[in-house]
Amino acid sequence: MDVDAYLARLDLALPVAADLAALRVLQARHLERVPFENLSVHLGEPIELTEDALFDKIVRRRRGGFCYELNGLFAALLRELGFDATLRGAQLFHADGTPGPPLNHAAIVVELDEPWLVDVGFGSFSRAPLRLSAVAPQDDADGQFLILDAPHGDIDVLCDGKPVYRLERRPRQLADFVPMAWWHSTSPSSHFTQNLTCSRPTSQGRVTLSGDRLIETVDGGRHEVLLPSESAVRMAYRVYFGLSLARLPLHPGEHPLTAPAPDPTMNRT
Repeated sequence: MDVDAYLARLDLALPVAADLAALRVLQARHLERVPFENLSVHLGEPIELTEDALFDKIVRRRRGGFCYELNGLFAALLRELGFDATLRGAQLFHADGTPGPPLNHAAIVVELDEPWLVDVGFGSFSRAPLRLSAVAPQDDADGQFLILDAPHGDIDVLCDGKPVYRLERRPRQLADFVPMAWWHSTSPSSHFTQNLTCSRPTSQGRVTLSGDRLIETVDGGRHEVLLPSESAVRMAYRVYFGLSLARLPLHPGEHPLTAPAPDPTMNRT
């Protein structure tokens, strides 16, 4: 890995030590500079879960990605910087409070004096590392997080009282997530094939671009603007996320500017 190039992508200097202070800065800057996005799904680009492919996409081409991509490459950077960082699988909770399938999400655990949960690939989540051994709630800019014991030695992560995901304790390799990454990027039932998103936190909240809808949250207030043209959408990708796209992603129903006309022979629900 070209560590200097990755740190330049984050506009950071080489950390003096692999400690908690450096980890906090790295996580916050990664969230700020590398957007959570699923544009590849709607651009017809394959999701390649290898460090070389992810480095090319995120660092050289200055794109973002979703959980397996962002946390997969960030874990590799942390290891290059001297951190004891491993990927962990997680089950996202459904709205009814039941956990979903295994390996539905990838997160990072960093071992310092104690284990810390790091996640730069969830969209809206903790902006700082979370103590996995903490028994008290942990306050963060994006909510109050609570770590609880779960069955079979797993760990439940809650935000503002609601379960977010169930974290495995066993380490995982990046390749372990290939089948679920394929499902997320191809299945008609996947949230990622049904929704188009590009999002990152800001100092005052969050900014999200979904098709031609620009959504900004500022100090708890939500503001939505419908962008009037393809050029306005391109400009928003460039200004808010630093993305210069050769073509816009297609998403029927959410991106009327470029989406193909519905096929009347298809049964859509």
